[in-house]
Amino acid sequence: MTTPRIALTGLGLITGAGDDSEKSWSSISQGISGIKTNTLFDTSELLTEWAGMVTSEQPADLDRCYALAATAIREALRTSGLDLDTVDRDRVAVVVGSSLGAMPTLESVHRDLVREGRLDAVQAAASQLPCVGDYIAAEFDLRGPRIVLSNACAASAVALGYAAELLWKGEVDHVICGGVDPLAELSAYGFSALGALDPEPCAPMSASTGLTLGEGAGFMVLESADRAAERGARALAELGGYGLSCDGYHQTAPDPSGKGAAAAMAQALATAGLGPEDVDYVNLHGTGTPANDVSEPKAVKLLFGSDVPPASSTKSMLGHTLGAAGAVEAIVSTLAIDRGTIPPTVNTRGVPSPFGLDIVPDTGRPAELEVVASNSFAFGGNNATVVLNKPGRAARAPRRTSAVHDVVVTGVAGLAGSAGNTAELTAALAEGRPGFSDLEHVEGIGELPIGRVDVRSASRKLNPSRARRMDPLGLLAAAAVGDLYERHGKPSRSEAENTGIVFATGYGPVTSVLQFHKGVLQQGITGANPSMFANTVVNAAAGHVAMLHRYRGYTATIANGGTSSVLALQLAARVIARGAADRIMVVVADEFPEQALATQARLPGYARTAQVVPGGRSGMVLSEGAAAILLESAESAAGRGADVLASVKGFGASGESVGIGRIGRDGEAWARALRGAMAEAGTAPEEIDTVVSAASGYSLVDVAQARALLLSGLADRPTVAPKALLGETYGSAGALGLVAALGGGAPQGRLLLSSFAYGGSYAAAVLDARS
Repeated sequence: MTTPRIALTGLGLITGAGDDSEKSWSSISQGISGIKTNTLFDTSELLTEWAGMVTSEQPADLDRCYALAATAIREALRTSGLDLDTVDRDRVAVVVGSSLGAMPTLESVHRDLVREGRLDAVQAAASQLPCVGDYIAAEFDLRGPRIVLSNACAASAVALGYAAELLWKGEVDHVICGGVDPLAELSAYGFSALGALDPEPCAPMSASTGLTLGEGAGFMVLESADRAAERGARALAELGGYGLSCDGYHQTAPDPSGKGAAAAMAQALATAGLGPEDVDYVNLHGTGTPANDVSEPKAVKLLFGSDVPPASSTKSMLGHTLGAAGAVEAIVSTLAIDRGTIPPTVNTRGVPSPFGLDIVPDTGRPAELEVVASNSFAFGGNNATVVLNKPGRAARAPRRTSAVHDVVVTGVAGLAGSAGNTAELTAALAEGRPGFSDLEHVEGIGELPIGRVDVRSASRKLNPSRARRMDPLGLLAAAAVGDLYERHGKPSRSEAENTGIVFATGYGPVTSVLQFHKGVLQQGITGANPSMFANTVVNAAAGHVAMLHRYRGYTATIANGGTSSVLALQLAARVIARGAADRIMVVVADEFPEQALATQARLPGYARTAQVVPGGRSGMVLSEGAAAILLESAESAAGRGADVLASVKGFGASGESVGIGRIGRDGEAWARALRGAMAEAGTAPEEIDTVVSAASGYSLVDVAQARALLLSGLADRPTVAPKALLGETYGSAGALGLVAALGGGAPQGRLLLSSFAYGGSYAAAVLDARS
């Protein structure tokens, strides 16, 4: 089957260089910098006062992240000519990349907690990373699949890849895709503590003495080229392909050889059916740090040899917009194609590039551009490249966008609460023994049950020198992967290096973020721990696991609340099916320090005892957990003689515009995800042997799912509710449900995984575990 070409029909941009795409492009193309004095917060203790700051006034009653995103999306919709009232909103997806999310609000809440002992639980819950997607869906009434990705500075480039997977598969009609990050104290103090900030405006690929932070948002309307043509929309460019790779080298530094970055570029071009000789311009990651500016030119030369096209860094004018950078620079690249101008690298300080690249110094250069590659790299050795091409540009080779392989599960492992490995978890389930009997005191509320993982014990088999660098989230993830290999066998070195990792989490590295910020609040820059800062990015755990096991393949990180597991399985399965990876380790984890429990306990639905009854209005219990699921192509599994535990059959995802922290009681949107998974699997409701339920004891959730099952024809199917004994593990819940079904070794027939996330997003999967 021929997969659609993806057209970019609308662009929205707000940066330090301008308040919309036209103003930003005018400045960028002329080499006018948007870097200026940062007036958003005190910079007196930092290495620099410079930042790519947005100067237009933002609403006082809305987090800066949400305000920037809304501005860019409104412009993208307007320039695309897409009237949302004329399309099926159930088939309009939201895919967004962000590293910080609503960090300004979270910082404010945490400041009050540290200095005054006052916790605003509603604000804390409403400023978590998944809420970025929930805010966008509610603001624009979008009801399709919803995904938030957080591979640090590569986040929105990865988001473009996820959007492409949705459109190639035909799961949606339109995607509102992009990235957003605001300037925040957390990142400013962190990069300053690392010594990575340039005291002056950055000079990428020339002086290379550090980076300058920026902020902004870039969003696009993506749709099939045929659909765009049918509605008379002009395609500004096409998203030809994308490539992701993992260095597995260092927590913060890139592999100095550039091999991983070169692999991402090569994969992106291969997916697009193009070669290095087709590329007319490279938009470099180009941060200005010595480490990046040495390794990236090596990567470019590895791919292009002696014939390197012009390659510039627009961060020299915008600063580093972190999770927004991939989308912002994809928009700049799209405008470069559409307007026939290569954007320059400015502020070279009169220094010619020591790396021998044509960095287009000082001012834009007229050029006919057919193909552009845009690079985004991140902490943990995450490499991402997107390829954009002129509309209608012919491919040189077949595009690698169609499914060609079946996908199977060849390993599962999990831990939750008091169950520190898979054997203990399956035994607890078999015996009906809950894993959340610990009681912890919450100020103003009393003693509450919680499921605590003994992280150190669970990870006792790790190399101690590596374990010391890891935070609780990373240790949980590593323990799950280690347990999987103990159960199913370790790969050879070549197999490991050909393995990818998709990491998922409901809420990310909460402990590291709070502890790092607490140090800043109490001691200023002297309290900013650089090694702890490295763990505040959501994908840090994936980087640690990749280093432990020498993974070099595909990588992405999802932070989408309770749907994270199923969405991670979906992404990994799509990538394997189209031949972009042989095997991918899906790792999911969530940890909940005392502040998380205090927040959750102040919101509706928390149980006061350790007796949880799904559907029984008992309330839910928070529990830490992690799971590892190994997916691979059927051919790869057969080739290495792996046991197949289940085959992947189908996925469904949906959303509703109910607002941050809410879900619909009617079950309608949830039912769409369930029906979608069964439809893709070619499975009727009566053919489902077991529904792995998301019921947790909180009546709002349990009633909504019960209605969804009824609407989907599944109300009479056998159901298991792992959260009754494992607790509410949020991000890892879906994967732990699969571990519960497969971990005991007995065939379970056709399984349907059901999951939800507060904010109104839902995801489901169908797997066949018949022997």
